[in-house]
Parts: sequence; structure tokens; C-alpha cells
Amino acid sequence: MAIEPSRRGFLAAGLSLPAPALAQPKPTGMTRRSLGNTGLKVAPLGFGGRGTSEMGVIQRALDLGINFIDTGRMYQNNERMIGNAVRGRRQQVVIASKSTSRTRAEALADLDTSLKELQSDYVDIWQLHNKTRPEMVTGDLLEALRIAKQSGKARFVGITSHLNVPEMTAHMLKLGVADVMLVGYNFTFKPDVTRAIEAARRAGMGIIVMKVLAGGFARIQEKDPRYEGAAEWLVKILKQDGAITAAIRWALRNESVDTSAVCMSDFEQVEDNVRALSQPYSRADEQLLHAKLAFLAPRYCRMCGDCGGVCEKGVPVPDVLRFLTYAEGYGDFPLARRSYLELPEAVRQVRCGDCEACTFRCANGVRVRERLTRAREWLA
Repeated sequence: MAIEPSRRGFLAAGLSLPAPALAQPKPTGMTRRSLGNTGLKVAPLGFGGRGTSEMGVIQRALDLGINFIDTGRMYQNNERMIGNAVRGRRQQVVIASKSTSRTRAEALADLDTSLKELQSDYVDIWQLHNKTRPEMVTGDLLEALRIAKQSGKARFVGITSHLNVPEMTAHMLKLGVADVMLVGYNFTFKPDVTRAIEAARRAGMGIIVMKVLAGGFARIQEKDPRYEGAAEWLVKILKQDGAITAAIRWALRNESVDTSAVCMSDFEQVEDNVRALSQPYSRADEQLLHAKLAFLAPRYCRMCGDCGGVCEKGVPVPDVLRFLTYAEGYGDFPLARRSYLELPEAVRQVRCGDCEACTFRCANGVRVRERLTRAREWLA
């Protein structure tokens, strides 16, 4: 198993703390950060609304100082729950929603539905979701962003991107239409993603990060069949308190990150995550994440885009692996299956076992054929 190159890349990405940082470690804390040039002030720890079905969990997060909530039309009744949760305190909360629609008319219809569900006349941030190639940001959709902002239904606009972050941030900076971007970012990513985030932030773009927990694999149940074959010592390490909070501290110590969309399903997770930011990122965090990377290497897509994204049979590999992560890592099987079933019929019919050998190669060592087979077994 080709883990060693990934480990070296992990350390090269800056996970090893330089000596000065260790000499005077500083906690991130919950002090508000400026969201690019928007004028909005947000706590670095934000709430991924999809992560819970309990309104009280969101309200507890607000009580503890979290004031950014991410949601979207694709998350079923999530917007409605958030609208109820923030009733009476809407002015205190920055809400971002998003649409996966591919035309101006459909996207603007989504925006109107979002406002109705959120019980609000506006969203603070409205985004075109999952735009991973420049050609996906069409002129028609850019017009939707312009209309949304001009009408006052969205105070600020932008896109989200799970992969190809350097290319997409550069593209949106060139277009000059995105006030904010929501991008994938965690300790498994290559240094070019960090550099892209820093460049976009210097240019005045607000940066929100997602996928901070690297697939949610930090929460492991000892006898869970998903982790069959994992070394006993590794399972023990990954179950330790701190695996999740170490990942959060890693991402938010980057001051070019304004806030985050971290899924939290219950009161304990909210309280643990807020408490975690009162502690600095440490050597112990680094060692824990290093061990976690060894576990993730063959399982987790880094969304780097180096593979080109599509196998010769037409399967969008990073997307399918992300859907599998929804089920395995976050325990959100309905979202995983719904996302998978939105793939074209021809793609869903591809069986990796029918190929004599898989020609798709992952530079990070993900066992692509095995993971795609598992996704089809679970989700098709």
C-alpha cells in the first residue's frame, strides 16, 4: 500500500509546525474575522446545517458564539429548520445558501424557495454549488448571481468548489463576480490549495472552508465493518478524543480562512468544537492527524483534481467517492444515495468488475476500483 509518499506530502503540506509556532502557540479562539471585503464579521467555527436534524443544536451553537450557518436547497428540509431556529435572532446570524441548478431561471427559483423556507427577505450569501471547472460557471448562471444581488435577495454572492480549488479561485478572481467562495480544505490537501486560499483572501475574497474533517472518518466505532482490516493500534488512535478537533484547529489556524462549514449533529459536538478553539494547534494534534492520514490514504479522495476526474467509462470518480464519504464518514446515507441517483443512468450502470483492469490512477494512493465498487453496492 503506497502510503509513504502520501505521508511525505502530508508533512510537506505544512502540517509539521515550524519551531517558532511551537515556541509560542496561539489558540484560534472564536474572535470574529472579516469575511473578505463584505463587511460581515464571522466566528471562525461555522455551522454546517446539513449535519443535524435538531433545531436545538443550532440554537446552542448560536448561544456559544457561532454566527455563520451554511445550508442549501439540496439538503431537503434543512433551510426550513434553520429558519425556525434563528427566528427572533436573524440579524445576529450570517446565513449562506446555495443552488445546484444549471440555468438562471432554475437557480433564481431555488433562491426564492430558499427565502421562503428560511422565513427571510434575503440571504447573506448565495452561491452556485459544486462548480469544479471554469466552464461550469456559465454566463447564464453569472446573470443569476447579478440579479440575486441587484434585487437585494442576496447581499453577497459566489460559488462553491469541492475540487480544483486553485484553478477555480483564480478563475473567479479573474471574473471579478464572487464576493465569497466556499472551498474544500483540510489537512490532507496539497500546499497549492493553501496558497490559492491565501491569494484569494489577499485579493479581498471571503473564504469559507468545508470538508475540514476529511470525510468525517474521525468517529470510528470499534467493530464497524467499514474499518475491517484497520490495525488495532490505528483504530485506537483514531477513536481518541481530539481527532476531530485537531482537524478543525489545523484548518482554522490559517488566518486566510474566514470561517468554516463544519457539520455538528449534537450538543456534545458543538460544545467540544467550540472548546477546542481555546487550545492552540499542537504537536499532539499533528501526530494524531499523521496517524489518521495513514488510515485515510487508501480511502479518501483529496479532491485535488490531478486525475482529471472521469474514468474512461465516464464515471466521475471524485464525485462518487464524495457521495460514499457522506454515507461512511458522516453517516448521512439519504444524502449519499440521493446524490448517487442523480448521476446519469449510463454512469450508474457501470460496473468496475466488468473491466479487466482499472486504468484510473490516484496519485494519493486511493484504491479507486475498490471504493467505486463499494459505492455502487451501497448506493445504486
